[in-house]
Amino acid sequence: MAEAKTTTEHAEIRRWVEARGGRPTVVKGTEGRDGEGLLRIDFAEPDEKLQPVDWETFFRTFDDRKLAFLHQDRTADGKESRCFKSSGAMRSVSAARADAGGRERPDA
Repeated sequence: MAEAKTTTEHAEIRRWVEARGGRPTVVKGTEGRDGEGLLRIDFAEPDEKLQPVDWETFFRTFDDRKLAFLHQDRTADGKESRCFKSSGAMRSVSAARADAGGRERPDA
């Protein structure tokens, strides 16, 4: 079984995402009163539903929401993994998987 790690360290999160060709985004139209939208990491070709943001903006929202980044470096068979999830650092972590495009999606 592959090991998962949890971090709130910005540099570690950025290194992990960029090493896999990802970029920070928010889902268009999900901005709340605070102006912050749903965070996503986009690994695929640009998606029209996702708005690219800079890392400073991404991490401001990440910190405001007290999130943690749960990620896997390698799959069980040793291949590089894109499996990740952002969850509330103070809440219990529910199961999540990355879809084929590598974007975070909660299990239904």
